[in-house]
Amino acid sequence: MPDSEIELIQRAQNGESKAVGELYMQHHAQIFRYVWSKVGDANLAEDLTGDVFMRMVARLSTYQPSGVPFQAWLYRIARNLIIDHIRKSASNQAVPLDDMALLQEPGPPASSMVETKLTADALQKALAKIEHEQAEVIRLRFLAGLQINEVAVRLQKTPAAVKALQHRGLAALRVVMQT
Repeated sequence: MPDSEIELIQRAQNGESKAVGELYMQHHAQIFRYVWSKVGDANLAEDLTGDVFMRMVARLSTYQPSGVPFQAWLYRIARNLIIDHIRKSASNQAVPLDDMALLQEPGPPASSMVETKLTADALQKALAKIEHEQAEVIRLRFLAGLQINEVAVRLQKTPAAVKALQHRGLAALRVVMQT
């Protein structure tokens, strides 16, 4: 971890709100893409991403820079929140009634939104059909935008193992998407 990030984390741990904001700005986009890749719903992903950073602030005092890299720590928080959300939603089969609000809000054309949703749904279904570790590598590499070395740290694997998982995962994904 670069010294500047360690200093930034220490400043945030000391209660400096500007440092907390900088951590948020540095990590928000990647955490959002990761969460979205898991839940497949941009609005829900935005809510859960906000919750990740709320937990980050609440638990920042417990983070030790000498342990897990900070970004891996954030991914662990995100993963745990996603698991909690899935457990809760499995027990509460509520149907959202906010579809009418979507029709009234200005935004991209409905055809574009439908196409994007169908593509995201197809990708989520395809990822669910391949091996879990392969799907996780694909999510982190292409949806969260992480580099091979960053994925290796998060998954506690070697870069070579991540490359192999990525290669096999993309091949499996190609087969699933063609059927």
